[in-house]
Amino acid sequence: MNCIIIDDEAAARTIVAHLCSQVDNLDVIEEFPNAISAMKFLNRNDIDLIFLDLHMPDFSGFDFIETLKNPPKIVLTTSDKNFAIEAFGYDCIVDYLLKPITFTRFLKSVQKAQKEKVTPPVAPAPILKETTTLVEKELYVNIDRRLVKILFEDIYLIEAKGDYILIKTEKKNYTVHSTLKKIVEKLPDALFLKVHRSYIINFKKIIDIEDNSVLIAKNVIPISRSNRPELMRRLNLL
Repeated sequence: MNCIIIDDEAAARTIVAHLCSQVDNLDVIEEFPNAISAMKFLNRNDIDLIFLDLHMPDFSGFDFIETLKNPPKIVLTTSDKNFAIEAFGYDCIVDYLLKPITFTRFLKSVQKAQKEKVTPPVAPAPILKETTTLVEKELYVNIDRRLVKILFEDIYLIEAKGDYILIKTEKKNYTVHSTLKKIVEKLPDALFLKVHRSYIINFKKIIDIEDNSVLIAKNVIPISRSNRPELMRRLNLL
């Protein structure tokens, strides 16, 4: 089995790598100090098993799993026993190893991973929104009793402002009496994503991402923890 190790602590990675070296037919292909670098690797390589630390800065093990379309088998490694029940809600997680890890317990995890099969998730049939068909490229908003056309590709940010929303485009901004919940139903998923309770972004307009925020134009937009995995999944990471 080919495996990788993801843990922000170098000592922890060394321990798991040493344990792996004592098991026949278990090869460590790569080690990673964070989930982002591991995601880039997985975009180009197939792996049988991941030893994944649960608690890492900015991006937890659960967040990382949510970004994977077809996750391989995963063994969580952690010193926190409080998330075992949540962990086994994921079909891809085959075991939950508590640190410090003994070789006997480690070997049982590997044997379990070798026996169990991960059932790949079945993608639901695509549903076209009634308001966003394949030919629609624009949105009409009511501004001072006039219906103003706004092209989807021109919108880079939509922000909640109490009972109103602020639609920001490259040419002009529009204040509309509406809610984020209502407008998100009108927007094409191929371009837009709600990253925070107060913000929807056109992720094609992202300049860069740092920690838990994105830069669009001159706007620094926060990313909520619950929405971060979906944003990372949609990015074309190199």
